[in-house]
Amino acid sequence: MTALPLHTTGTGESTRPARLRHELRAVHGLIHRDLLRLAGQRAHTALMLLHPVLYLLILGGGLAALIPDSTLGVGYQTYLFPGMLMMTVQTPAILVGIRLITDRRSGYLRELLMAPVSRATLLLGSCAGGTLVATIQGAVLLSLAGVVGLPYDPLLLALLLAGMTLISFTITALALTLAVGLSRPETFHTLLGVMMMPLLFLSGGFFPLQALPGWTHALAAVNPLAHGVDMLRGSIALRAPDAAAAGGITWAGHPVPLPVEAALLLISGAGALLWAARRFARQE
Repeated sequence: MTALPLHTTGTGESTRPARLRHELRAVHGLIHRDLLRLAGQRAHTALMLLHPVLYLLILGGGLAALIPDSTLGVGYQTYLFPGMLMMTVQTPAILVGIRLITDRRSGYLRELLMAPVSRATLLLGSCAGGTLVATIQGAVLLSLAGVVGLPYDPLLLALLLAGMTLISFTITALALTLAVGLSRPETFHTLLGVMMMPLLFLSGGFFPLQALPGWTHALAAVNPLAHGVDMLRGSIALRAPDAAAAGGITWAGHPVPLPVEAALLLISGAGALLWAARRFARQE
């Protein structure tokens, strides 16, 4: 009488590791697909990196001659660098949302859904792949830290790389949240253009938030891009105080601590991904 329950429990326990392996294999496969795409589209990747590099060297160099260092606390190129890191990881992270829509239209997503894994796992794999690709591209721009006057301090570079990874995850999750309910890439591009421009201008990546009208400060305080840029500047301030820019997001007149901003980005990304997974699971 006791043999059947023991056998059933054992079978259930033995299938859990097997199912977990299937889920992890699916995540690994989607990450591998994104890495293969990155390696096979070198010209496209170079063009995406060229945009922030031109902003940093040409726009930053030109405005550096017009904006005195005393205004920002550092040279304008140094001030601009965290914003350019954020822009570098933003583009490949957003492309994950576009690929979700194009995969649905081409029928590739339907083939993925036939795999014996949950839909949430497929979305997680897409998010992980996009985060990794965006971080790799951000690491390339990070090599220009010395050009803008930042030291090649290993701990500073590690902090900036970790910050870019967190920003990449949050933007990728938000892009998937926006794309999961859309069927046309044109609609995604339109919504993206309407949403991203205010977020960029309110990020503090191009000019101090204190220079904006007072009513925008509350909007900047809930802008994930602003917290991402501020977190990168906070990382610079920890290891290279002489290269730290003045200003940033404040709550009740107090700067937001670096761990709090990291936690806010993580919570925002995780919450967006969970919401996207719930919507994705309900779709036919």
